[in-house]
Amino acid sequence: MDILYGMAQNGQSGGGGIAAFFPFILIILIMYFLMIRPQAKRQKEKQKMLEALNKGDKVVTIGGIHGKIARFKNQGKQAVVLVDKKTEITVNRSSIAGLSESVSEEDTSAVEQQS
Repeated sequence: MDILYGMAQNGQSGGGGIAAFFPFILIILIMYFLMIRPQAKRQKEKQKMLEALNKGDKVVTIGGIHGKIARFKNQGKQAVVLVDKKTEITVNRSSIAGLSESVSEEDTSAVEQQS
């Protein structure tokens, strides 16, 4: 026991300083560039699309309902979507997946995977 105590006093403790943290920093940078940054970019694009919606745009909701925007309610927070000639539904603006010609399968598949 005395030998270990003596070696600990004579040798350097710690070891490496910032070099010990380099692998963790590298992993965080890789995660940022491969996961976080692309997600933030997609989120900004979707926000721009939601802000640019106009009356008459053909949209698809997250639930997969196709329709045309008839009007907006509640200071633009809700959209009234014309599904059929006489059928209107009110949805939150944030629940619109995108314009019908530009919606990918990935945008509406979240509901299908949960069931």
